[in-house]
Amino acid sequence: MTHAKDFLTNPWVTAIRLHTLPAIIAPIFLGTCIAFHDGILHPTAVVVIVACALLIQIGTNLANDYYDALNSVDTPDRTGFVRATASGLIPPTHMKRAWIFVFSIAVLLGFYLLYLGGLPILLIGLLSIAAGILYTGGPYPFGYHGLGDLFVFIFFGIIAVTGTYYIQAVATLSYFPLWFPPGTITTMSLIASISMASLTTSILVVNNIRDMETDEKAGKITLSIYLGKFWSKMEYLFLILLAFVPPIYFYIFLNFPKTVLLPLLVSPYAISLVYLVLSDPTPPSFNKILKHTTFLTLFFSILFGFGIFNPF
Repeated sequence: MTHAKDFLTNPWVTAIRLHTLPAIIAPIFLGTCIAFHDGILHPTAVVVIVACALLIQIGTNLANDYYDALNSVDTPDRTGFVRATASGLIPPTHMKRAWIFVFSIAVLLGFYLLYLGGLPILLIGLLSIAAGILYTGGPYPFGYHGLGDLFVFIFFGIIAVTGTYYIQAVATLSYFPLWFPPGTITTMSLIASISMASLTTSILVVNNIRDMETDEKAGKITLSIYLGKFWSKMEYLFLILLAFVPPIYFYIFLNFPKTVLLPLLVSPYAISLVYLVLSDPTPPSFNKILKHTTFLTLFFSILFGFGIFNPF
């Protein structure tokens, strides 16, 4: 028990932010289930996709830790999880080397995906890494200018699901694609990705509502600051509701069996989280809501995925 506690409180483990990693596993799982349903499952590709995605997510977290400290955004009065660079636990130079190293490993592994997926994967990979750095780095960090929600919606939802499906679909071809071949981005994968895009974005919304006061003082203008607390809560409500639309769409319009409605089993869990957000909790309480919204995303993905390939 002591060893586990020591591990979780290690500065590097803290900087990696283990609690955020299910948010990238969930859409990959869903995209893989759709590929399984369509008979194009590529197990080796899935393993490499997961590894690359985790490395990009970890690299993004480390870069975020580094740049938030560099830009004096992480102040002592913030109520979120401990930030390793700002708190002095890890020197900035070490943190910078770490995120560069992690992204480099992701690039090396990505050559296999490039071999399978062609130039579109090169584009997706470079955009993902660039977005991870520019989220809080560069001359115009879009996470500081109200664009973080859009970033998460696109990269953690749309691209994560459809990209996972695309690589497995294109792996069946016998040539190196220069663009997306017909049939490798399907309507099914696009619609399903909306659920993951909505839920992963709702995680960020909780984070931003919690940090509204300290972010504004530090000059970090998130979408929640633009919208205000009330409309940010409405955004959370809307995103949670939107997540349940694709399973219902699959059942009504795509003639899937009732198993595709399995995500409705977590609707009481989702309702309880919406209630907590709307009840105006204290900033520290948002940390628990943040974790539970991440769990909701993972549980939803598992149920939706099983419902799609219907192993029952």
